[in-house]
Amino acid sequence: MTPLPLRVLYTGTEQPLRETRELTAGPLTALYEDGSLRYIRWGSREILRRLYVAVRDRNWGTVPAELSDLRLETGPDSFDLSFNVTCRRGDVHFDWRGTVKGDARGTIVYAMEGEAKTTFLRNRIGLCILHPIKECAGKPAIIERVSGAVNRGGFPRYIWAQQPFLDLKALSHEVAPGVRARVEFDGEVFEMEDQRNWADASYKTYGTPLRLPFPVEVKKGTRISQKVTLSVEGASTASRIIPQSITISVGISPVAPLPRIGLAVAGHGKPLSPFEVSLLQPLNLSHLRLDLAPSSPDADVLLLRASNEARALGVKLEIALHLTDAGEAELKNLIPKLVRADAPIGTWLILHQSEKSTSKRWVALAREILIPYHPEVHVGAGTNAYFAEINRAHPPKDAELLCYSVNPQVHADDNLTLIENLEGLESTVESARLIGENHPLAIGPVTFRPRFNPNATGPETQTPAGELPARVDPRQMSLFGAGWTAGSLKSLARPGVHSLTYFETTGRLGVIEREKDPPLHRMFPSQPGWAFPLYHVLADVGEFAGGGVLPWTSGNDLVVEGLGLAKGGKTRIVLANLTEKTQKVRLACPLLKGEIRVKRMDESNVMAAMTMPGVFRTDNGEVVSGSPLELELHPYAIVRIDG
Repeated sequence: MTPLPLRVLYTGTEQPLRETRELTAGPLTALYEDGSLRYIRWGSREILRRLYVAVRDRNWGTVPAELSDLRLETGPDSFDLSFNVTCRRGDVHFDWRGTVKGDARGTIVYAMEGEAKTTFLRNRIGLCILHPIKECAGKPAIIERVSGAVNRGGFPRYIWAQQPFLDLKALSHEVAPGVRARVEFDGEVFEMEDQRNWADASYKTYGTPLRLPFPVEVKKGTRISQKVTLSVEGASTASRIIPQSITISVGISPVAPLPRIGLAVAGHGKPLSPFEVSLLQPLNLSHLRLDLAPSSPDADVLLLRASNEARALGVKLEIALHLTDAGEAELKNLIPKLVRADAPIGTWLILHQSEKSTSKRWVALAREILIPYHPEVHVGAGTNAYFAEINRAHPPKDAELLCYSVNPQVHADDNLTLIENLEGLESTVESARLIGENHPLAIGPVTFRPRFNPNATGPETQTPAGELPARVDPRQMSLFGAGWTAGSLKSLARPGVHSLTYFETTGRLGVIEREKDPPLHRMFPSQPGWAFPLYHVLADVGEFAGGGVLPWTSGNDLVVEGLGLAKGGKTRIVLANLTEKTQKVRLACPLLKGEIRVKRMDESNVMAAMTMPGVFRTDNGEVVSGSPLELELHPYAIVRIDG
């Protein structure tokens, strides 16, 4: 077997990571990356998560940006940056020039000026400003309105369904006692939304208020200019101590039971082969999710296939029913189909094809018609889309479970954003528990990319020739994908979570590649029967099904992620390096006693893990000692510690 290129093993693609450079503006530091500033900090305190420009088409898709003519001048406490950008996809063509300047006083000015080169429909064009959750949630703020009014308010502690701040001219908050940051907006009326609604770990301030109609036609030749100014008061130069290693502490008393973990039935339509079943069984799954429209002509076939696969794996079905207005008849006609398939039902999730959040009527009908068939089965409701939908329209309280799906790239698709948004996943759980009045949560599917666009205002953009379909992310088959999966499990395995549904069983959206005749693609170079690295993360966690999740404290979750598990006197910790640099980790866990074994999955053996998963899983790793443990994680490595 010819090994894959190293970068493909790391991140699923041979494309290099975006280059970054640290810049200094007086007491502030920032990371420049691809036309944006990230992690604007005073010392270790993050002020802004990101400053950037986005061109959003009529379906809220972000039009790709191509940079050119980058010029950067730096001094010991200042910088002057400029670049040109072309945003082009389909009928959208918008060019703009960006200038970003930081001075010794700690003032950063980001300005953009652009011109439409074609006539097209847009939902938004302009500057976006992200405030971080950890540093801002629940904290007071001063809001300066376009009208000149000044009000006191605060960043929402829990996820706010609507825009928390409207008609903004400027917004300021306290970074630390005696240190304030102020962001001023020019060129458009700005407002803020809580991006945690879509599992982003930020509050986003943007131009063009949502109260205005969209999409809007932008005529060829239209010019757009905007500017954002960040200034700080009371900030002297802060020292930054860069630690030599990352310290992670794992507690001894579980904070939550490990949720039931399942997979979605593969959407490619091919049933599981005996070989695929044998590969999936070590995951120790709880359920398979089937999305079923009872009125569809192939409902019988889909239900029979899913029932057979569930029985082969020894699991229950979680069936998401997508009803229409003829829901009563659909539910009654479903009963004989369930009998014919001998469906092993574990959970019903009641949805409606024209409702973003299930209304009470459909839950009541489902309970009336389905419960006599299977009295012990849970009936849940919510949304097939994002947390935002149940936050705006709460499902009925008589549903036993609350459901919603998550993915980390509704707004951006780079690796750093995916890592950041692990924090956003956790925020959805906390707020969903409030909405459901402590109803258990059925979260899923958890996917890398959106499964569909619930907010499209026109036809979806066709996949260009030679490109992967929009739902497919090459990180699915990478070490980075495995690390992100480990981090997402820690973020979502919180108190009150009943179940988590991840990805699909097989194929490019699954945990293993199909055994026979998978569609080959140069941008997703998998081979028949491969087990993707994230398969092993789910298998490691599945071995602790019925156990508990241990408390976790980390020095830097943007670099190393993971989770701790306990069951029957055994402890397992999974660590994931989410970067292309080797990381040193100092791991403290009082439960790690006696013989401690460390097993690694990295560039040295990941091909074996994919091509010979059964053999790989029989290796229990090497015996180590030390308290705390000193570990070195190679780029994108996954490390399992048992004790």
